[in-house]
Amino acid sequence: MAGAMLIQVCLGAVYIWSVFKAPLMEQFGWEAAPTSFTFSITILVFAVTTIIAGKLQDKIGPRWVATAGGVLYALGLILASKTTSIAYLYVTFGVIGGIGIGAGYVCPLATCVKWFPDKKGLITGLAVAGFGLGGMVFTPVANALKDSVGLMNSFAYLGIIYGICVILGAQVLQNPPAGYKPAGWNPPAPASGKAAGASEFSTGQMIKSPQFYVIWLSFFFGSVAGLMIIANALPIAQAQGLSAALAASAVMTVALFNAAGRIVWGVISDSLGRTKTLMLIFLICGVTMLSLKMLTGVMILVGVSLVGFCFGGFLAVYPSLTADYYGTKSYGMNYGTVFLSYGVGAVAGPMLYDIMKSPVAGQLSATPLMISGILCLVGLALAFTLKAPTMARQR
Repeated sequence: MAGAMLIQVCLGAVYIWSVFKAPLMEQFGWEAAPTSFTFSITILVFAVTTIIAGKLQDKIGPRWVATAGGVLYALGLILASKTTSIAYLYVTFGVIGGIGIGAGYVCPLATCVKWFPDKKGLITGLAVAGFGLGGMVFTPVANALKDSVGLMNSFAYLGIIYGICVILGAQVLQNPPAGYKPAGWNPPAPASGKAAGASEFSTGQMIKSPQFYVIWLSFFFGSVAGLMIIANALPIAQAQGLSAALAASAVMTVALFNAAGRIVWGVISDSLGRTKTLMLIFLICGVTMLSLKMLTGVMILVGVSLVGFCFGGFLAVYPSLTADYYGTKSYGMNYGTVFLSYGVGAVAGPMLYDIMKSPVAGQLSATPLMISGILCLVGLALAFTLKAPTMARQR
């Protein structure tokens, strides 16, 4: 578990993007939307890579896949330090770095679910909490590096730190032996034809189930809202009246609540159930997104933190739901396929915010917030329809 947390904290540092967004725009004269697109590319490539890396780690184990992820993550950031054009940053930070994050991310998650099948919500919450904490841990590190070695050199230093930590954490990842189950625990006996907690779906079987599309679409809606806020926490806080110093803390605060949400909602889902937990998260997130424009001063910090808390819940509950519905044998590739919705949301959320920004400089537009809030309420309705798939339907 320690190795998984070390990996996830470093990979989660991708969430400090808003720390670099404004300085990059100032140094190179780039506009907001194309600069934000770097973050979107990174998350999309990250999500796509989890499908490939998930299948690979299902076959050869997590250690070498995660190690390769650490090497590529470091390489992407080191090369990004030599940026002279935005296209170059897209390739280095976005594509190479994104591949590294995707290869590293899925391995500790899939490994932990296999070791703790009796506590899927808690363990996936803990496994991904580190990813949420990455922003809090590395925001002050990144700011200190920018001040001491300069904006672009800070990418190289961070790449070296991330690479070393991910590679070290990867060395302790190992799948349990075949047939392993925790002492005193027996898998629940399924009802006739039911797959929940018992039947093992291949990815091909999973995508033939109607539940997969409900899961994928609702996860996409939640990701749009969460990633819109994470990518723009600092400018949103400033637009709603926070001082520059306090607005800078928004990145760390959102990261803290993001991480806390992964643990808290994961535990809640173990007792309340995955679908009821998702409905509650979507309700809170949707109402908060619809209210953000009305929040000013310190209250905007509360609002964006609450969205971060809900977003953390999505990242904890959907992995557990995937394991509940489709089993753990092909979990790496199965969840990688579900997780692609997060990557598409990473393009839609931040870009929606920049494209529909207020024509008045420094003001917050209500339009993208309202759209994402409504999508969250649609996600609530979709979650209400979810029931465990039956293997019989896949034959």
